[in-house]
Amino acid sequence: MDSEIRPIRTDADYRDALARVDVLVNARPGTPEGDELEVLSTLIEVYETKHFPIDMPSAVDAIRFRMEQQGLSKRDLEPHIGSRSKVSEVLSGKRPLTLQMIRSLHFHLGIPAEVLLQKPGADLPESPAGLDWNRFPIRAMAGLGWIPDQRESKEHAEEIMRDFINRAGGFDALPQPLFRKTANARQNTKSCPYALKAWCWRLLALARGNPPEAEYEAGLVTLDFCRRVARLSWSEHGPRLAREFLRNHGIQLIHLPHLPHTYLDGAVLQPAGSAPVIGLTLRYDRLDYFWFSLCHELAHIALHLQGSDAAGFVDDLSIEGFGRKLSRQEKEADEWAQDALIPPEEWEESGILRSPDIAAVTRLAHRLEIHPAIVAGRVRREKRNYRLLTHFVGVGEATRALAC
Repeated sequence: MDSEIRPIRTDADYRDALARVDVLVNARPGTPEGDELEVLSTLIEVYETKHFPIDMPSAVDAIRFRMEQQGLSKRDLEPHIGSRSKVSEVLSGKRPLTLQMIRSLHFHLGIPAEVLLQKPGADLPESPAGLDWNRFPIRAMAGLGWIPDQRESKEHAEEIMRDFINRAGGFDALPQPLFRKTANARQNTKSCPYALKAWCWRLLALARGNPPEAEYEAGLVTLDFCRRVARLSWSEHGPRLAREFLRNHGIQLIHLPHLPHTYLDGAVLQPAGSAPVIGLTLRYDRLDYFWFSLCHELAHIALHLQGSDAAGFVDDLSIEGFGRKLSRQEKEADEWAQDALIPPEEWEESGILRSPDIAAVTRLAHRLEIHPAIVAGRVRREKRNYRLLTHFVGVGEATRALAC
């Protein structure tokens, strides 16, 4: 080659290279001049790509270009964008494209996804099979302050829910088997799986947003451990003390009101590599129900999460086997919680079921150093009579104690 070829680093180098190309423009391939021309052309292309990138067309320009190419009218866009007014608003730049619109325009009109998304190299995010974004209870979630309350939120359901799920750790944080309505699952047959998943994702998002400083140790929860928790019930601030005690051992206890159509009392979730998170809805705001629900979820941690593939349990504790067969795990958790709150030998010795009066309830509660609500709740549960000892079970006190 007659000229020394150097990297193009500056505008001056770039101009020199262009001038040299003008000299070599008619060089034949395979000759030294032709080789020099080929190398220079490559160097110039690299420099231009880096310093003079071609701007990506806007999404609206891309849509208009495709309309002109294919002879489409605004009405032809309605199946992909929506009503005539929405089409006009999108084309005028007054309405942003939703992921649902983008997906339809990409698949049916062939407009590149990266242009519609305005992100070079981007592709459309995949959705789990069979998922209908519009079935999530967007309005109810916004009403609880879980997501922004915005105009036409249903139209942006996918974007809203993707952000919501990402804050919880992503789709994989909740394995699908957790929500299967099998014959043995402790879920109401009327429960909405979309609402149930949304509640669980919210629970995990809250847990991730405020992790405990203490590290959880597998095998920590035992019957003795749970009895220590139960004895905190004696204080009027018992639920709050229990939350602090568990947090100091790396376990999070979160009060999260239930969504409509979940029929949910509590859950314990443990995504891979994480500590257990207990969520209680307190839909029955009573002290006896709080302590039984808490010990039930602790039982799942002690008996069913250690060394197993289970990612958690979601429980409707009002299902007690009437016309339904509870799973072995649910029966074990019920029995374990019951024994943790009141040891079986103490229960038998008290003979309280023969005479469940105020004095008997108070006497047993004092002896065990637990709140009388726990004893009263056990009596009501075993007798299947929820009119007994109502003034003992702490109606409306669990939520208040947690908030103190």
